[in-house]
Amino acid sequence: MPLLVCGVAGVSGYNAFQQFRAKYGDQVFGQRPTRNWRLSGDGIIGCDLEDTDSFRQLLIDHKIKTVLNCGGSCALKACQLDPDMANRVNVFCVQQLLNVLEGTDIRFVHLSIDLVYSGTGNGGHVETDAPDPVTVYGETMVAAEQLILDQRPDAAILRISLPMGVSFNGHAGAIDWIESRFRNDKPATLYFDEIRTPTYCQCLNETIEDVLASSLSGIYHCGGPRRLSLYQIAQIVNRVGGYDPDLLIGCPRIEAGPIPPRAGNVTMNSSRLAQAIERTPFLPWPLKESQVPTSVDWHYDRSSGESGSHQKIIDELYHRP
Repeated sequence: MPLLVCGVAGVSGYNAFQQFRAKYGDQVFGQRPTRNWRLSGDGIIGCDLEDTDSFRQLLIDHKIKTVLNCGGSCALKACQLDPDMANRVNVFCVQQLLNVLEGTDIRFVHLSIDLVYSGTGNGGHVETDAPDPVTVYGETMVAAEQLILDQRPDAAILRISLPMGVSFNGHAGAIDWIESRFRNDKPATLYFDEIRTPTYCQCLNETIEDVLASSLSGIYHCGGPRRLSLYQIAQIVNRVGGYDPDLLIGCPRIEAGPIPPRAGNVTMNSSRLAQAIERTPFLPWPLKESQVPTSVDWHYDRSSGESGSHQKIIDELYHRP
């Protein structure tokens, strides 16, 4: 401490900042781009990573000892259509951050993503598997990883999957977007064969805290133990929320169109991380086995008599029960 969480507008950064701020109070700060003025509150500071002088002063003023970088653009289509933007946000800003940290003993942990892989195999990726992204977003995340490995070898890079938690703007997260479609009686199309390893944000934050407080360096996978397709995730949100099952549409990812291309089975094996922190880092998402789809029509079954609701999504999908 003090800790600075960069990129609090995203799901991972927003939830990490909220949890650490609640635990450690004014020893935790959050950085957001200056243009994102709607994101405000105690400890949140508007500062652009591109402005190295201002960012360096921020670190000095608040005596920052640890930086958790959750920043970047994960908008697949926007990155694909505007590679310059993707490189500026996901690569150049990381380089600027590294420039400011150069010569300091500030602890640095960076969040990357499972989409550094194409997912054309059987998943269960380990850290030694060579990245082979199919999107501009994935390519920029690989480039950012390499900058850190080359220039800050004492840093830790955590490749996360889908962090299941609330987002600042109410539509940036996986659950947010899917539920917003159902809640407004709009269809949602998700893929049968894009498979991820989601985690509760509370589990992810506890794991991040362990890594922040350690001397671990290099790349570690942060995927949960349960493998789910995007279609299955939408099934869970649909049924737990009690929404119209006809609103969910499934299709293979090849039907997604050329922009953006979709990855396949990008599930990750997190055993190296578990060994390093000497504990099992993640509970399955969702925690309840009764909420795990068993067929493509599973979300139509409401025979248990248990009604779904938005509050139930909050209690059991956004938050670890």
